[in-house]
Amino acid sequence: MIRLIGYFFGIGAFLLLGAAAAVAIYLGAITKDLPDYEVLAKYAPPVTTRFHAGNGALIAEYARERRLYLPIQAIPDRVKAAFISAEDKNFYKHPGVDVTGLARAIAVNLQNFGSGRRPVGASTITQQVAKNFLLTADQTIDRKIKEAILSFRIEQAYSKDRILELYLNEIFFGLNSYGVAGASLTYFDKSVTELTVAEAAYLAALPKGPANYHPFRKTEAAIERRNWVIDRMVENGYVTKPDGEEAKKQPLGVTPRRGGAHLFASDYFAEEVRRQIIQKYGDNALYEGGLSVRTSLDPHLQIIARKALQEGLLSYDERRGFHGPVKTIEIGGDWGEPLSKIPALNDVPEWKLAVVLAVDSEGAEIGIQPDKEASGQIVAERVTGHISAENMRWAYRSAGGQRKTANSPEGALGPGDVVYVEPLEQQGQYRLRQPPKVQGGLVAMDPHTGRVLAMVGGFSYGQSEFNRATQAMRQPGSSFKPFVYAAALDSGYTPASVILDAPIEIVAGGQVWRPENYGGGSAGPSTLRLGIEKSRNLMTVRLANDMGMNLVAEYAERFGIYDKMPPLLSMSLGSGETTVLRMVSAYAVLANGGKQIKPSLIDRIQDRYGKTIFRHEDRTCDNCNADDWAEQEEPVLTDNRMQVLDPMTSYQITSMMEGVITRGTAAGKIKLDRPVAGKTGTTNDEKDAWFVGYTPDLVAGLYLGFDDPAPLGRGATGGSLSAPIFNAFMQESVKGTQPGKFVVPEGMSLIPVNRKTGMAAVEGEPDTIIEAFKPGTGPAESFSVIGDLDEYAPPEEILKSSPQANQAVTSGSNGLF
Repeated sequence: MIRLIGYFFGIGAFLLLGAAAAVAIYLGAITKDLPDYEVLAKYAPPVTTRFHAGNGALIAEYARERRLYLPIQAIPDRVKAAFISAEDKNFYKHPGVDVTGLARAIAVNLQNFGSGRRPVGASTITQQVAKNFLLTADQTIDRKIKEAILSFRIEQAYSKDRILELYLNEIFFGLNSYGVAGASLTYFDKSVTELTVAEAAYLAALPKGPANYHPFRKTEAAIERRNWVIDRMVENGYVTKPDGEEAKKQPLGVTPRRGGAHLFASDYFAEEVRRQIIQKYGDNALYEGGLSVRTSLDPHLQIIARKALQEGLLSYDERRGFHGPVKTIEIGGDWGEPLSKIPALNDVPEWKLAVVLAVDSEGAEIGIQPDKEASGQIVAERVTGHISAENMRWAYRSAGGQRKTANSPEGALGPGDVVYVEPLEQQGQYRLRQPPKVQGGLVAMDPHTGRVLAMVGGFSYGQSEFNRATQAMRQPGSSFKPFVYAAALDSGYTPASVILDAPIEIVAGGQVWRPENYGGGSAGPSTLRLGIEKSRNLMTVRLANDMGMNLVAEYAERFGIYDKMPPLLSMSLGSGETTVLRMVSAYAVLANGGKQIKPSLIDRIQDRYGKTIFRHEDRTCDNCNADDWAEQEEPVLTDNRMQVLDPMTSYQITSMMEGVITRGTAAGKIKLDRPVAGKTGTTNDEKDAWFVGYTPDLVAGLYLGFDDPAPLGRGATGGSLSAPIFNAFMQESVKGTQPGKFVVPEGMSLIPVNRKTGMAAVEGEPDTIIEAFKPGTGPAESFSVIGDLDEYAPPEEILKSSPQANQAVTSGSNGLF
């Protein structure tokens, strides 16, 4: 018997050793190909890039995987407790694999064998980290063994907090959100520090299967799973029983965060920044790099700019007439259902889509488009209202060309017509609206730094994503003329120099070009000041011809209006194509005393680690940072920017454009409590209407025009259309700010001159103006004119207006009439 026992013992030992050897060989083969767990130390997941306004407000987020990486110290204990309770209650006790939990799972699975129930898992958080970071999701024995081995190694290499940090920042929660911080924003639009017990428990329920616990499609299952997590939190001592019962009574409360721009009216601005980031750093940096982009956007000015441009576009469009309904639907049954399916302009929240239910001579009864829940279900209530005849009178005219389509609402609208309406202060009353066909772009900038403070690229981003402030290439028309005059003033001319305003023919290449002033006619000899104030085309062409277009082209390129401008005389009238942003940047140079401007929408970019990788501000300030004041001199901000224009020339042009506001093409359109300079622009056939102007501390510019250029109509000039929009924007923008002044550079002489002759005015002479002259220059001593004076008789009023001119003419002085 003893010998037999020994025999069996030997066989058993042999088999055991063989099994151990087989296991050792198997584990050796398995571990030979294990991935390197040390890569976890360099974990850098795709992280959301965020754009912020100048005041820190969030503008937009961009990501392929919505994730914000949070260190474990920034995650609240109740959030950690929810995930530990749901996934691995012994997380802080086991060495990587929970043997007790594994045995329990095996027992349950054996008990449920053949029942069709889903097998119970026993993966710890560490095992999930090993699987998510280093392995595939294959359901095989080999993968599970690799997972266990890696878990032991990870536990030996990293702290429990580090492992939990990796887990909470990596897991997928559904709705394209990754990591607990991203999920908190996606599902509840709040940071993790603001999550309640119920909300944290719901997020902890999601990693098992986000689709199985969808907040809207699987609401009951989601609540059931959330409550199970809350019970585990109570069981594990993280939450008291009363608090747990209270948490289970709460609704899910999911309020998905909308995509795109988060800051109102910032869509065009955000999209332009997005394009610049991609151009500068590439797609991956934007969608995975976790960049923090601080932009120059001023949210207050942005809202003002949007309102000013929108109201200007609507004012013009409604004068043109009604374009017709958005759509026509059946209203015999529940009109709310078909109406809810028509997409509205979400970035114009002031408006609502409505369907006409009935119409008579007094107005129209309408049904308002029902609001939708986050699930897409429409709200049960149906809201109705009324448009009075007075609030839709503009629609009696057709935009299709007829003068009138109706004399009452009955001829303009019919039952079933879907239109836009805007609620009025009186309850239940609405005004008829329509998205305009005309478009435009507006940019506002700090002239001292080039920071773009506001940008509007059209009436509505929802209507059209094309940014007319940066992408539309349009002719600037007469708004280009100040740069022709700037070149002249730098070349020895003065604001009092006189140019002939009379018909001119230019022959080139066998063709004859006969430019004309807007509205026709001519004024004879006139000063440069009058030429820019009244926007005289003939004077500008003569001046450019006298200087040479090569010089004008050089100035246009120096100011950044064009990259390469052909030296053609027609270009002096703004016939080339450029953008609003470029024109505003060029005017900013005039406003800041001639310093070069690099327009920028981005102040600073930081990478995911907080390191600054781009900064717009390149000026330096030595000794700006001091612990205390010890009677030292104030630090000086060193401005290394190039001087693009003589400061004296800059002031002269500014002074001349102040005359545009007070006496010229914008007279009566701009009303501010501070100095303001600017220039109107109207292109051929009145296809574009421009205005660009500035105060000492703010420059803004805009244009109006159809995307497919077409005449805006008789009298549609920069002065009549665009200047009032500029005025509306500026009036609101400067409210509450201290008025500044345009500074006269040291060394300039201010001399009274006759406005018509440009000669020095004697005391008591009428029609005089104070003109600024550079050192060594001054009013002409004789009445000389730039231009061909053959067969040109001086107007009688010129001779009468100035004794000097009359004396010079009668004495036959050289260069005179």
